[in-house]
Amino acid sequence: MKNVIKSIDPGSPLEKRAAIGDSLISINGKPIVDVLDYKFYAYDARLHVVLRRPDGSEYALELRKAEGGDLGLDFETYLMDRPRSCANNCVFCFIDQLPPGMRKTLYFKDDDARLSFLLGNYITLTNLSQREIQRIIDLHVSPVNISVHTTNPELRCQMLQHPRAGACLDVLERFAEAGIVMNCQIVCCPGLNDGAELDRSMRDLAALHPAVKSVSIVPVGLTRFREGLYPLTPFTPEHAGETIDQVSAFGEDCLARYGSRIFFCGDEMYLKAGRDIPEDAFYEDYTQLENGVGMLRLMETEFCSALKLGDPPDGVEFSLATGTSAGPFFTRLLEMAKQRYPQLRGHVYAIENDFFGHSINVTGLITGGDLIAQLKGRELGERLLISQNMLRREEMDFLDDVTLEQASRELGLPIYPVEQDGFALWDAVSGLLPELKLPRRENEETEYYRYN
Repeated sequence: MKNVIKSIDPGSPLEKRAAIGDSLISINGKPIVDVLDYKFYAYDARLHVVLRRPDGSEYALELRKAEGGDLGLDFETYLMDRPRSCANNCVFCFIDQLPPGMRKTLYFKDDDARLSFLLGNYITLTNLSQREIQRIIDLHVSPVNISVHTTNPELRCQMLQHPRAGACLDVLERFAEAGIVMNCQIVCCPGLNDGAELDRSMRDLAALHPAVKSVSIVPVGLTRFREGLYPLTPFTPEHAGETIDQVSAFGEDCLARYGSRIFFCGDEMYLKAGRDIPEDAFYEDYTQLENGVGMLRLMETEFCSALKLGDPPDGVEFSLATGTSAGPFFTRLLEMAKQRYPQLRGHVYAIENDFFGHSINVTGLITGGDLIAQLKGRELGERLLISQNMLRREEMDFLDDVTLEQASRELGLPIYPVEQDGFALWDAVSGLLPELKLPRRENEETEYYRYN
């Protein structure tokens, strides 16, 4: 049953008036379909709420609360509904490039507008019916994160392998007219949506500013598991540099015309090109930080501030493991810190991605098996620092299901996940270590999975 109440927050308006197991039916006469309806219609200060007991009987309550205050209801599922899976067959889809035998949740492709608004996920719009598009407009669901990839209708149908993919620009225009703010992304594939096609997409999207607030251009990621998939080629350093120049030039024009660059290449594009990450002011308000745009620049800015303001390091030898693309970046940060504190003793190890293939060089896709295999027997010191992005946050395990405890036992030292934050990084480097909250596991195997 949908909308079933799992718990009620203490002190909330319904704490003593509703019961766990009841279902939320409507608020102020509006049917509650899912979490978007719940959050929107529960905003008002005065509410007429209808609930249904497990026996089918209904009852109504009149409530008063602070405007915008939460009703305090938690439901059996976060969305109060099932997440919507992707209906596309994108030629660049990363999930299609996963090997068999990994945990089932990794193979689920979500394409859910509700997750876009609530969690920042990107959607392609092909899942949205006309009714759902109108609901986003009526509820003024904003901002929405949209995977555009190209504004050329024919090319978009080809890239997403979906007959409705070509209507993207029409939907973007409707959202813009309604004042819906959109952050967009383009996964750039050499030979498909780069070059002149990228120029076309940037022109079309810039015309929708300020509703289109920002657009990230990120390079396609290709694993070694592409047998039978659409033939794609990775970015070369030269082509990555050309794309940066193309996007930067267009961004300069937008800055002069609109007061914002709007278009930004992801950090990975700069790393592939061997280019320096732009300065802090370039990224304006870091709108696309979660999409890897300006993340390294912000981290360096924060790290330098922490270096000046924080406590001296404890002098304990440590190691830091990262992806091959970011290895030089972290090496430079530690060298900078050693100039201020010569007693700092740290090593940076860039981990080759044997699991997915060496063309995958980002930190968040390092597996526990690769970490163990490449660091065993190395000079690691007394603690190892890794990015929190390598792990599932609650389960604290890597993509290959190796747990943090297993990796720690195999390497013989404690491993500390560090948030993607320059201040947190300096704390960990200097010895102010994050508390490890590891999940309880019964009968945990000491063997770890490795794909051969």
